[in-house]
Amino acid sequence: MNATRWMFLIPILPLAGAMLNGFVGRRLPRSLVALVACGGPIASFCLAVLWFFELRSSGDELVNWLGDWFALAGLDVPFGFRLDNLSAVMAVMITGVGSLIHVYSVGYMSKDAGYARYFTYLNLFMGSMLILVLADNIVLLFLGWEGVGLCSYLLIGFWYEDEANARAGKKAFIVNRIGDFGFLLGILLIYVTHGTFDLRQINTDAAGGVVSASGLAISDVAKLWIPLLLFIGATGKSAQIPLHVWLPDAMAGPTPVSALIHAATMVTSGVYMVARLGAVYSAAPSVMLVVAVIGVVTALVAGFIAMSQYDIKKVLAYSTVSQLGYMFLAAGLGAYGIAIFHLVTHAFFKGLLFLGAGAVIHSLHHEQDMRRMGGLRKELPVTFALMLIGTLAIAGCPLLAGFYSKDAILEQAMEKNLILWAIGAATAVLTSFYMFRLLAMTFLGERRGAGAHAGDHAPGGHHDDHHAHAGPVKEAPAVMLAPMAVLAGLSICGGIVFHDLPAFVDSAHVAAHGVLGALVSPSGLLGTVFFLGGAWAAWFFFVKSPATREAVASRNPAGRVLWRFSHGKLFVDELYDALVVRPLDVLSQIFYLLVDRLLIDVVLVSGTSFCARVVGSTLRLLQTGRVPTYAGWLVGGAVVLLIVIFMVLNGR
Repeated sequence: MNATRWMFLIPILPLAGAMLNGFVGRRLPRSLVALVACGGPIASFCLAVLWFFELRSSGDELVNWLGDWFALAGLDVPFGFRLDNLSAVMAVMITGVGSLIHVYSVGYMSKDAGYARYFTYLNLFMGSMLILVLADNIVLLFLGWEGVGLCSYLLIGFWYEDEANARAGKKAFIVNRIGDFGFLLGILLIYVTHGTFDLRQINTDAAGGVVSASGLAISDVAKLWIPLLLFIGATGKSAQIPLHVWLPDAMAGPTPVSALIHAATMVTSGVYMVARLGAVYSAAPSVMLVVAVIGVVTALVAGFIAMSQYDIKKVLAYSTVSQLGYMFLAAGLGAYGIAIFHLVTHAFFKGLLFLGAGAVIHSLHHEQDMRRMGGLRKELPVTFALMLIGTLAIAGCPLLAGFYSKDAILEQAMEKNLILWAIGAATAVLTSFYMFRLLAMTFLGERRGAGAHAGDHAPGGHHDDHHAHAGPVKEAPAVMLAPMAVLAGLSICGGIVFHDLPAFVDSAHVAAHGVLGALVSPSGLLGTVFFLGGAWAAWFFFVKSPATREAVASRNPAGRVLWRFSHGKLFVDELYDALVVRPLDVLSQIFYLLVDRLLIDVVLVSGTSFCARVVGSTLRLLQTGRVPTYAGWLVGGAVVLLIVIFMVLNGR
């Protein structure tokens, strides 16, 4: 029996857990809810690893065709899954990191009233993402694409009783609909051009560059617009400029949700889609340049904003936006394997950092403002050590995972476009700076109690006093620390262990350096300088000499302006509010007054009733109750009828 016939179980098992907990979870003990919720993803991980090694040993793609999804007027869309090198890597990463986040959630959400509902959404999220990456056609991929969008809305607004949380969920949903409209247009154009939805055939046609499966020539217009429209969808899902504004607000959800969205699932879907349709993008060099430019600008802007945020989760949120920009930079340069390499290493250290932030928030009884932290290294030594590993990895410390993947991206940029490399290099310095700033404000120095300074504020502005959070501070439980320890190990050795991943995913990739060679290559040496420079600046200004930072800030008007723009997130939300939200609100009010109140209420409802009253009142005058009057009307009517008959007959 062919084992691949059961490959559909990889996405189905988490979906089965979602169904079970969704229907009966509230009546089950929490231990059983957790067992069901974690069992499905862990089983999926084991199956994904099993078929990953079968794929490596056989060298052939594994296909699990389940029949036709729908067939309508010659339009056949199958329901099937395909496991190749790219989807296998994604499936193992999603199920592996996702399972760790599920286990972590058992401790983090242990006292929440919506325990079963939370795990229902979390399982549904993972199942949708697995459908997305395993789909063998773009329509089925779109089903998973929309599924993760729905789940993000449900999970970001999980605590919907809070208006801010509900608003954040709606914002994520609406912004993603904008991108998804472009994505849907791209799918329709694919069918018109290629005559198929099959991803492999689409890539084959694009690589051939002349004739599609439908026998039609692929026009230059289609070559341009198909990848461009699909990339609009990617900017929404993967939070690239200008559709990045939803991701920082997504921090309203539970912290494990932030880890799942930012590390292993939703935000990586855009990068995966570009890599999956690599031949389509490679056939449009101008679109590739757009992808690279949008990616590197997003990386720089998000890093600039992260420098001044106080909420520990929002620093990490903008960090995610920035690192996704790096992935799109690599994809735009044609280095799809390197983009996936950074996607995988990012899942390790960003998952660790978000879970570490969650451990801090859990220990401080839901405090997220870094100005109210400080000195936690003594009280949370294990969490500090794990967060330090994650910080070193994302900042590009040599030998850790982030160093190898980021170095590979910058090396590609150095070879192909020095301007893009310079922007990416500046982003690398910012990454090191804002991450060590986070570490310093959270764990180093002294606890900031009553009357203590916030430790970071607007340059030249006034200090705000913050009180240390009441209650004992202690390490998170083992069920939360254990997944963090696994991710810490992967953050340390992931770059070395998976150094050949770019070549595995993309056969066109040829590694320029080995594991040790990357350390002494020009890009590797420069990357080490960027890491040390940003780390030293953060240590000096936030640990060694905060007074120097204050003195420099107070004497530097330009610094105050830059800080305001950074802390204000470049005022993009305010700009959207002025240019989009308020005008639409005004138009909706005008539409409401003209259509709802005037046309429907006044003209149709009130007007109809008024006409009925007038007609009724007029006809009522005929009802006199006098027999002679009725007889007169009868005679008059008979006379009129006879006249009409006479005229008709004479007309003949």
